[in-house]
Amino acid sequence: MRIGAKIESYPKPSGMRIVTNFARFPRNWTAANGLRGETTPATTAAEFWRGRGHETIWLVNCDTTLTLKLGAMKVLAGEVSLIAVDLVLRAPTRWRDRIQLLLKRHLLTHVDHFIHYFRDLGGYERVFGIRADRSSFTPFKVNLVDRYAVNRGNDGGDYVLCLGRSMRDFDTFFDAVEQLPYPAAITRPDPALLAQHGGRFTRDLAKLPGNVRLLDDDGSDESMIRVVRGAKMVVLPVLKASMVASGISTALNAMILGKCVIGSEGPGMSDVFDDEVLIAPPEDAGALAEVIRRAWEDDALRSRTAASGFQYATRAGGEPELYQRIIDQVGVWFSATARRNV
Repeated sequence: MRIGAKIESYPKPSGMRIVTNFARFPRNWTAANGLRGETTPATTAAEFWRGRGHETIWLVNCDTTLTLKLGAMKVLAGEVSLIAVDLVLRAPTRWRDRIQLLLKRHLLTHVDHFIHYFRDLGGYERVFGIRADRSSFTPFKVNLVDRYAVNRGNDGGDYVLCLGRSMRDFDTFFDAVEQLPYPAAITRPDPALLAQHGGRFTRDLAKLPGNVRLLDDDGSDESMIRVVRGAKMVVLPVLKASMVASGISTALNAMILGKCVIGSEGPGMSDVFDDEVLIAPPEDAGALAEVIRRAWEDDALRSRTAASGFQYATRAGGEPELYQRIIDQVGVWFSATARRNV
């Protein structure tokens, strides 16, 4: 799959400014279509407000509360534009969330554009009114690339690994591997973090399937690299309720380490990857068990999938490459907006 945005020529002169909470965002930047500008860092709504001005873009990274605050403030901010990147939203489940949904939908109408790490916007449009014509997709980055000299491993590990937190469905994983004779593993869970990120893990640790072992994990990247390198494949089951790219960061880290990835059908997986992953329907233990069985027993399939995943992750690159893709998307959006306003 091609990495990057569709670029159209737009000879806009310099003078644009991006105010953003992205860490290490380029101080001076040039989009692929020629749009140029500089960056002002900001972390709070007050700092964004001080950075308002003509030809200014508020670019918010993965902060729902900040995005909603700026949506409310944007009415008084003049010509400033608001772009939300990786806005993580969940469907309301409690009565209080349902009451707040109307206000949230209204404030989100003040966001000029959304940049997502997934393509399937069905849930976002249905629940929050975020449509495709207000959105664009850009591939995510490999987190390990920026911090480590990572060499591709191999698929010679000895267990089926499930890890991660965001909307992760450990219950279905356990039900699946219980049907299989292969060794499996998880990292020692943190119940509070799983609950915070919407994961499902209802089994007592003393009642895990007999073929599942617990691996020590201190939360560091070094620990993740160790447990992933020891795996034959990495399984990332995600709950049906997920509307975002849950698990994509873990998937890319596993890919850059040369592992075959099995993921759940849904946003951020089946809508982003092609032959780079193997797909199972969400919350279907029987189907997941069958995909794991195929990947374990078919060496060619497993190696081919791992090789495609490694190539994708290599093209995706790290933080600098992601920032350039986001800048390019800003350029594309600004070009289209300027043409509409002529």
